[in-house]
Amino acid sequence: MDSAESIEEFYHRKFKLLPESLGKNVGHFNIFHIAPFREGKVTSVPYRRRDFYKVMLLIGRSQVHFADKVYKIEKQALAFSNPLIPYKWEQLDKMFDGVYCIFNPQFFQQYSQFGDYELFQPTGNHIFELTDAQTSEIQEIFDKMETEFNSGYKYKFDVIRNRILDLIHYGLKLEPSTSIYNDSINGSYRISKLFMELLERQFPIDDSHTSINLKSPSEFAEKLNVHVNTLNRAVKLTTSKTTSEVIAERIVKESKILLKHTNWNVAEIAYALGFKEAPHFNNFFKKHMELNPLKYRNANSRSRV
Repeated sequence: MDSAESIEEFYHRKFKLLPESLGKNVGHFNIFHIAPFREGKVTSVPYRRRDFYKVMLLIGRSQVHFADKVYKIEKQALAFSNPLIPYKWEQLDKMFDGVYCIFNPQFFQQYSQFGDYELFQPTGNHIFELTDAQTSEIQEIFDKMETEFNSGYKYKFDVIRNRILDLIHYGLKLEPSTSIYNDSINGSYRISKLFMELLERQFPIDDSHTSINLKSPSEFAEKLNVHVNTLNRAVKLTTSKTTSEVIAERIVKESKILLKHTNWNVAEIAYALGFKEAPHFNNFFKKHMELNPLKYRNANSRSRV
């Protein structure tokens, strides 16, 4: 799997040049319309992780590969991508339309809570199917954003940030998050959230010569400076799963990604996922998927033909 595509690489890939406004540690924003279908050339975005955020309005049949999941969009959808999760987008319809905006983390650097929104979290929902009425409302927000972007208003980027927040909250309202009511649950929620962030930080794996460092509940507890029983209670309360189950599920998820989207052999994947021996990985994968890694790879290779 390739390393994360930088925002500079994105511009080189699409336009062979960089905008003047782009520079290190500079907040950057841009908005684009999806190129129309051309006979013999179906639009597709390659499977990679990006180091910038993207919010998309997709109109028409398409499918989006997010980590180990595939979302099929039958008509139209609002989609959010973030630097933590690799994705690939494929256009399926000849009649296709859409618009998207990109921005780097520096663009929202004064909003310390920005990355905490559920739709930018690895475990959150990232794609929301829309009705025709909802699509019109989302299109109107993008239209206002584009009008502002093309204006000469001195504070236009403040307005654009508010339009992006409108899109974020629109998505969040489509599937309200669970409220946390008391201090006890809040404490567990904070510990569980820190654990999930620490777990996710090890992924996605981009280099077969690296290996994840944290695999057991005790290792995570030590890193978080809490007793392992405290961590286990917090994770169980907030996810209804044991810490070991959450870790195992995430390793299985990453192993499926590596088997589907890289040409690494099983031994390389086993090492990258922290297994000392390939047979240990084979047994682990078979326990959770009921088939061995090679059979899983072969089955998914056939399904892509």
